[in-house]
Amino acid sequence: MDERDWLAERFEENRGHLRAVAYRMLGSLMEADDAVQEAWLRLSRSDTGGVENLRAWLTTVVSRLCLDILRARTSRREESLGERAPEPAVKSEARADPEQEAVLADSVGLALLVVLDRLAPAERLAFVLHDIFAVSFDEIASIVGRSPAAARQLASRARRRVQGAGTVAGADLPQQREVVNAFLTALRAGDFEGLLAVLDPDAVVRADEAAGRPGAPREVHGARNWAQRAIAFSRGAQFARLALVDGKVGVVVAPRGRLFRVLTFTIERGKIVRIEVLGDPTRLRQLEVAVLEA
Repeated sequence: MDERDWLAERFEENRGHLRAVAYRMLGSLMEADDAVQEAWLRLSRSDTGGVENLRAWLTTVVSRLCLDILRARTSRREESLGERAPEPAVKSEARADPEQEAVLADSVGLALLVVLDRLAPAERLAFVLHDIFAVSFDEIASIVGRSPAAARQLASRARRRVQGAGTVAGADLPQQREVVNAFLTALRAGDFEGLLAVLDPDAVVRADEAAGRPGAPREVHGARNWAQRAIAFSRGAQFARLALVDGKVGVVVAPRGRLFRVLTFTIERGKIVRIEVLGDPTRLRQLEVAVLEA
């Protein structure tokens, strides 16, 4: 076996790990695969004679590639801040398998991907590498170009965002979760009576301009009126998950981990009296979203 074949074999042994790192960094299956492929190209062109830990070397290469992608993505977002529709991760993302990516996103946790997508690139890298893959802060520091203490602070800030520190609403959180979970379960199942069971008869559902369907009313009054409409479009609920939204239990709709819609709820006496459906990209960026623990 020549050296290139040996390197290819070692690389394939680490491909799954590298893909997992890249996906959690980027939230895009195609971008993750591109980063992993670029890592192979760099490996094949490098002198690895002095590399003692190939897995760690490859993890560092992939992490730096992901950091560059995240920084470029942040720049594009700032340039397109006024656009109505969220920008796709990459122009050719249609090449990715939607079903495979949906399964992968669900295994990681859609709510986690949504929160990670809102972190600064260096924070996201520090959190993913340290808290998920147990990479040391010394190694992280060399990737982000900061001291180990600064890398630790990056991870700490990210951890607080992920966990929603300081945003939990209080003692009524379990009740909120129970009601919203029942709502989401009924919606996914297309269960009309189940929806009526958690909605106040006079419930009001309001959608902003970006979230509403063309020609549909922005505000619907009455549980029966809205439930009948909702059942017809319940397939989209497969991408919906519970999350903390501004400290209250809400629902995020995030195909492949990219925040697309948010539902917030007003609950009184165990019934949902108001639902706000938000889709405006600028408004979505202003929300504090945190992972709701399983």
